[in-house]
Amino acid sequence: MLDLAPAFIITNLLIMLIALPVHEFAHAIAANAFGDDTPRLNGRLTLNPIAHLDLIGTLMFIFIGFGWAKPVPVDPYTLRRRSPSALMWVSLAGPMSNFLLALIAAIPLRLNLVEFTPNVGILPSPYIFLISFIWSNLALMIFNLIPLAPLDGEKIADYFAPPPLARLLETIRPISSFLLLFLVVILPRLGFNFLGWAIEPAIDVLFGWILGS
Repeated sequence: MLDLAPAFIITNLLIMLIALPVHEFAHAIAANAFGDDTPRLNGRLTLNPIAHLDLIGTLMFIFIGFGWAKPVPVDPYTLRRRSPSALMWVSLAGPMSNFLLALIAAIPLRLNLVEFTPNVGILPSPYIFLISFIWSNLALMIFNLIPLAPLDGEKIADYFAPPPLARLLETIRPISSFLLLFLVVILPRLGFNFLGWAIEPAIDVLFGWILGS
């Protein structure tokens, strides 16, 4: 559902301009560290949001609170030649960058430097912005760890999976995008909120741990 409250839109806009570019930049810098210059050649070794943001994903994030950026192109063959685990680390870099952002944003809250105040007018209060920033980054991290392509979790799971699970991931890889669409879009319309069941409890646990509550 669209929320056109100015404070909500401004909050999401600011979060998007930080969280998504940092996520993609983390992929790019990790790939570059492993000797793959594909991100650099495609102009993605930067924190400039313009290089990373996707139009539809940007609008979704602003008005709904969850969206996506353009995936950073990498060369899996170059990475695997450098190290068998390189593709896994490049994939993990994105979600871990969001976790780090959540940790940083929690510091002023943990130190009681920011007290609760409601949104006033069109601007979000510092407290509500930080809470939203932490929650959104944790949501991006957890969602991207789902082991379905094109999400980062698919490549991470592929590296750690025992042979039977690896064969299953290989089998479903061609239809992973459709499975993800089914879980996130179709199932909720049938009365089962996959994200609420599988994602939100993990976010809540990490959220409470980060804030010490």
